[in-house]
Amino acid sequence: MISAKKTILIAFLLVTCIGCDQATKQIAKSSLKFSAPQSLFNDMLRLQYAENPGGMMSFGAELHPEIRFWFLTVFVGLMLFGILIFTVVSTKLTRFQITALTLIVGGGFSNLLDRLLHDGHVIDFLNVGIGGVRTAIFNVADVVIILGTLLLLFSSSRTNKEHIAE
Repeated sequence: MISAKKTILIAFLLVTCIGCDQATKQIAKSSLKFSAPQSLFNDMLRLQYAENPGGMMSFGAELHPEIRFWFLTVFVGLMLFGILIFTVVSTKLTRFQITALTLIVGGGFSNLLDRLLHDGHVIDFLNVGIGGVRTAIFNVADVVIILGTLLLLFSSSRTNKEHIAE
């Protein structure tokens, strides 16, 4: 049986991740789409509107649109749904692991929603760096996915250390 606390945690994280990401993308679209990049904090942060047809760092952007659809929309959607089902039904996950997996799924679903709403494109608008050393343009969902991945890796290394100590 799935506990109410677990269901509430997952639902809260999903709604928060997707809601925050979609809200920031709407703001970016309305205020940045037709303007020059905006520089903040001595150019450490740039706000710059972009529509990315590929995955992270535009991976797959050069693929034929039909292949890109099947890989980045259908396959990724099925994978995210599978991770969500696993997270919901698994009884062996810690709260930390549930949070990490739900962050990954929430960010992924929000980018997937973009693909469905924007002809296969994801809205990106953040860029950080110093001088010529800059990241690719990304969004809040990407940050959430990276955070979830780091939390999952941290959780795994902590679990492995506990097993070794036993």
